[in-house]
Amino acid sequence: QVQLVESGGGLVQPGGSLRLSCAASGSPGTIFSINAMAWYRQAPGKERELVARIISGGSTDYADSVKGRSTLSRDDAKNTVSLQMNSLKPEDTAVYYCYAHLVGGHWNRDYWGQGTQVTVSS
Repeated sequence: QVQLVESGGGLVQPGGSLRLSCAASGSPGTIFSINAMAWYRQAPGKERELVARIISGGSTDYADSVKGRSTLSRDDAKNTVSLQMNSLKPEDTAVYYCYAHLVGGHWNRDYWGQGTQVTVSS
C-alpha cells in the first residue's frame, strides 16, 4: 500500500511564491520505484490539467502557463517531488494534486494525492 502525502498549499498574494511537496510513502515491506511524478491542478469549473512532471530519467515538462516561473525537483532518497512556484497569479488558484506512477515487483499503478488548495489573492 502506497500513499502520496502533499504539503505546502495555502493563501498567497499575487507575485508571491510557494512550494508544494509530495512524498510517496509505502507501508512496511512495500518496495517500489518511481517511474514518474507530477503536479496537476483543477480550478473551479475547469478540467484537471498538468502543471509539471518529472520522469525517471530526470526530464521535466511544464505547462506553458507556469513555464519560466516554476521549478520541479525531486529527492530520490525521500521519494519526494517538490514544485516551486514564483510570481504567482490569481489564475494559479486551484486545487493541486500530486500524481505518481509507481512500479513494484509485479505491479505498476497510478496514484493520486488528496489535493491541496492554493489560493492567490490579495
